[in-house]
Amino acid sequence: MSLYKRKDSPYWWVKLSFSGTAVQRSTGTSDRRKAKELHDRWAAQMWDEVKLGRKPRRSWDEAVVQWLKESTHRKSRDTDLFHLRWLQSHLEGLELESIDRVKVESLIAAGLAEGVSNATVNRRVQILRTVLRKAATDWEWLDKLPKFRFLKEPKGRVRFLTQDEESRLMAALPSHLRTMAAFSLCTGLRQANVKNLRWAQVDLVRQLAWVNAEEAKAGKAIAVPLTTDALAVLKVVEGQHPEYVFTYNGSPVTQVGTKAWRGALQRAGIEDFHWHDLRHTWASRHVQNGTPLYALQALGGWSDPEMVQRYGHFGAQHLAVYAQRVADAVPVLSSSYDLATHATIQ
Repeated sequence: MSLYKRKDSPYWWVKLSFSGTAVQRSTGTSDRRKAKELHDRWAAQMWDEVKLGRKPRRSWDEAVVQWLKESTHRKSRDTDLFHLRWLQSHLEGLELESIDRVKVESLIAAGLAEGVSNATVNRRVQILRTVLRKAATDWEWLDKLPKFRFLKEPKGRVRFLTQDEESRLMAALPSHLRTMAAFSLCTGLRQANVKNLRWAQVDLVRQLAWVNAEEAKAGKAIAVPLTTDALAVLKVVEGQHPEYVFTYNGSPVTQVGTKAWRGALQRAGIEDFHWHDLRHTWASRHVQNGTPLYALQALGGWSDPEMVQRYGHFGAQHLAVYAQRVADAVPVLSSSYDLATHATIQ
């Protein structure tokens, strides 16, 4: 049995071995005295498990490793990993049973203190609940789940770039993010589909790209017509990588909401804007220029028409003819009253 430090972690680590059973885990603390207390407690627990047959206490780290092994199929894996990295910085080394309602509330408070949105905090809590639920129901590592609370999120948020904001943002972005953002504005593709786009999914002759069904959020393949602007973007990155369309320093891009992205937004003077809002911008411009909502649904790969309705108010111009038709048939200001004097005309 030993207590030691690793180069890749600021915390003390424990290595225990008893009757052929071995455990190696982080204590989650850099205080040697507290780490020693955990070492002794875990050693006693291991004795109980081996000699008395009690259920072993599992750690958050073990649960994450097991969950990742079983969730390679999830389309949201990149986003899951992003939120799990944040959770790891707060839960490393903790036993699953110690993640109670008080701990969940502390995670919510920590997220809000960072200034992230309610939606981001909720996504973190959701992935935490998903892992713990798996630990409780499938692996039987946990007897009960803590209470989870979610923050209110604004409904139907649609933030889009004006043309002036777009110009400022493009000027501020580094080249690899600039081409990806421009392609997103041209096609409306989701972040993951742009990052993972391969040349095998692009036909420059037919001026078409596609997202395979297994990579689409709705589970159905998406055809992506390539506009002249989209083709111009592809021309810029053509030949940079044999497999992936968008890369950085010779490797596929794994994250876009990086320090470079946030710095560009700050330099451009753009507030309350996320990468996904590039898709909102694309959709809003389509409707503003007369694209029917049913066509937008197909172009954007939405399975639910309600998701497209949020953009409907951007294209209300086509309703003007119906409004005027009633006005012509039954004039409100015919002869019954005088608006200027508020008097009824006799």
